[in-house]
Amino acid sequence: MTKTSRRVLLDLILIALGCALYAFGLVTVNIENHLAEGGITGITLLIRYWWHLDPAYSTILLNIPLILVGYKFLGKRALAYTIYGTGMLSGWLWLWQRLPVSLNIHHDLFIAGVLAGLFGGIGSGLIYRCGGTTGGSDVIARILEKQTGIPMGKSLLAFDVVVLCASLSYLSLELMMYTLLASYVFSRIVDFTLEGAYSAKGVLIVSNEAQAIAAAVMAQLERGVTYLHAEGGFARDQKRVVYAVVAPTEIAAVKRIIEQADPQAFVTILDVHEALGEGFTYKKKPRRLFLG
Repeated sequence: MTKTSRRVLLDLILIALGCALYAFGLVTVNIENHLAEGGITGITLLIRYWWHLDPAYSTILLNIPLILVGYKFLGKRALAYTIYGTGMLSGWLWLWQRLPVSLNIHHDLFIAGVLAGLFGGIGSGLIYRCGGTTGGSDVIARILEKQTGIPMGKSLLAFDVVVLCASLSYLSLELMMYTLLASYVFSRIVDFTLEGAYSAKGVLIVSNEAQAIAAAVMAQLERGVTYLHAEGGFARDQKRVVYAVVAPTEIAAVKRIIEQADPQAFVTILDVHEALGEGFTYKKKPRRLFLG
């Protein structure tokens, strides 16, 4: 099996797992506790309430025209993954509704909101991490982005708002508030799943004492540094910028080093979501009680 084939197989397994988790949360938490959902999934819940149609079937019915319309806007890989993800989600929804599986949370709506966001966020995060989707509003958002230039994030949010407002036709305001809690947890968990537990800070330091600062960072924190060549916008003088990736707990030590070497240094601290490549791969060092 080639490397590409293994990658595709792993993607398909993760998409299937993500759909299983997402569907499990929808069936055992959202539906059982009368919580709504955004996007096409939210519409399937509306259809379930008003016309008693199984979401497993309405998911397929709603996505078929969207996939057909989005055919020319999606690449071959994205189209294949979308069809696969839609089929998997529908299949898992059908299965979980027929298996004797339930979560005994005594209809505690706070716990239900957290769990709904947790299952949905992990499941969707796994799907998105592979470049897959479960169709629905993702396809609509992608078409709008290509045709009108509207960012996907904005159109997805707008679509969710419309669906959630429509859900008030069968939900109380209290249940909607817990649905919003689930949506918040969902978004945070998706971000965490996509980014992982990776945590680091990038530090850009513009200083006339760049060499001294770099030497102190390497000696005291045992972190590698990189010099970037820059030019001052006002004086047009040449400067060296020090760039380093450190642990969040080491930021205070870096500030102390800069303060001692050059109190006038200009410093920018950035969130680093991932660092790859030899010499730049970030690994957490064992914690020490004292730095310096």
